[in-house]
Amino acid sequence: MTARKYSRQRELIKQSLQGRKDHPTAEMVYAAIREEHPQISLGTVYRNLSLLVEMGEIQKLSIEDGPYRFDWNTEPHYHFFCRQCHAVTDMEVGEDPVQEKLPAIQSCFSGRIERYTTEFYGICKNCLKAAESY
Repeated sequence: MTARKYSRQRELIKQSLQGRKDHPTAEMVYAAIREEHPQISLGTVYRNLSLLVEMGEIQKLSIEDGPYRFDWNTEPHYHFFCRQCHAVTDMEVGEDPVQEKLPAIQSCFSGRIERYTTEFYGICKNCLKAAESY
């Protein structure tokens, strides 16, 4: 990959994502940045999010029946996707069970595994609680 020229907009997008736990959509990132930088366009946010994904600086998460979400944490970790409210939550599982199985998994594949993702789908505790109150 060729070196990219510094971009103020790209830096604003990275700063907006860092530390967020809500895995925002492009529109959410745009709204957050636009509060302080009203000149930024939604197209600029989309282009720079795609570029940051391509550069490996952020993750793009695909959700069933929902818009893409973005995660600043590129370290291997698990996600839970709520099928009702489309919330995305990081899961703290301690020791990575897939990591310990990786040698056996790799032996079943003739290529080289460089990274993997594990996703869980269901109903989050907030949606379950709301359903109980009906």
